[in-house]
Amino acid sequence: MTTTTSERPWPVVLLTALGAWLATIPLAGVVALLLGDLLVSGIGPYVVAPLLLVGAGVVLRAQGVGTFVEQMAVPLLLLGGVALGFGLYRDLSMLGASLVLAVVALGAALMVRGAWLQALLGACAVGLLMVGLGTRGTWSLWLPTHAAVLLWTLLAAGGTRQRSADRPLTPSAATLDAIGTGWLLATLAALAFSSGTTFLVDRFAGTSWPARGSVALAVAGVALLWHRLPALRRPWWIGVMAGALVLAGFMPWLGAAWWLAACCLSAHQPRRAAAAALAAVWIIGAFYYTLDWPLATKAAVLAGTGTLLGLLAWWGLHTRRTATAGVAEPAAAPGPDRARRGIALSALAVLAVANVGIWQKEDLIAHGRTVYIALAPVDPRSLMQGDYMALNYQLGDTLRDQLDDADRLTEPVALARLDARGVATLEQL
Repeated sequence: MTTTTSERPWPVVLLTALGAWLATIPLAGVVALLLGDLLVSGIGPYVVAPLLLVGAGVVLRAQGVGTFVEQMAVPLLLLGGVALGFGLYRDLSMLGASLVLAVVALGAALMVRGAWLQALLGACAVGLLMVGLGTRGTWSLWLPTHAAVLLWTLLAAGGTRQRSADRPLTPSAATLDAIGTGWLLATLAALAFSSGTTFLVDRFAGTSWPARGSVALAVAGVALLWHRLPALRRPWWIGVMAGALVLAGFMPWLGAAWWLAACCLSAHQPRRAAAAALAAVWIIGAFYYTLDWPLATKAAVLAGTGTLLGLLAWWGLHTRRTATAGVAEPAAAPGPDRARRGIALSALAVLAVANVGIWQKEDLIAHGRTVYIALAPVDPRSLMQGDYMALNYQLGDTLRDQLDDADRLTEPVALARLDARGVATLEQL
């Protein structure tokens, strides 16, 4: 009797999938060579892609299929999507092609079995949606990510329910839940990376509408938690929510993460809420690299918010102890002591790392050697683009020219000589 996918050990499935991919990709390459221009010209992509997509979908939906055959269908599904995308992006606009592919990905997710594959297809769908919307208007990052948040709220958050043993999810609801998981995780990743050091400058920090939208989403999340979770209706928790709103006003990407975390918490989905909290932590950390705010302002916001949250946490712990003062507790209760030791060790670790870094920088400033690099001639002001100065260095141009002619060097080292004024001149590469 053939076992189902859920009963197979995951190492066996993983190794079988690896073998299936190694067998399918060369076979697909041979077929592509035989078909030739049919795949890339005319209506070829629209003929080949549906055959691959429907065939792979039938295999992935069928019951009792062997593991190897089932895993061979996954790369065929991917190849079908790539072939269809080639034709769509050739014949349609970026927005139109992306929307069509997103709909196809959602249709494939509804057709196949397996929560992991449905989640991946859901993530692909939202990724294609954000790619399509990213070409419209000036909010090329903020708009598509928040459109994905809105759609997840409308399609997934409204249908979430608390899992219970007496009322399990129906197959259709389980499929939508898996697709929503992939959609949510991809959206959180987009929010985090859009605010992080990948783009260095959060272009919307301090502007009106993105900041207002972030605060509005944070307010909506606070209201949702207040309505759905009566246990959070405490005076100290109101201060925590106020701190979240303040941070959302400074970080235009943070409000969406707060809202998604509130939706997951109110639906009793701790793992999804933890993923949203991780994205929020990333966004808060990326606030350090936001060049729209002075460093002193950023430090004051983060330090002040951290101090406020610490005091509120102490207040909440004190309130809880006062409320349970007359209740007898077991003799052995190491949990609170262990938590306090962990908090103390974390605080010491943070202080140690920060002070070691400060000491290293101060030692470098006190004992380091000052080196000057000559500036390259460049128009010093750009009045049409906001009156800023563009700096370039002669040494960088010289290095770039020599590196183009030094392909044989795997690890090039630049040697420079300092003149009497401390100006560096390239000697050798």
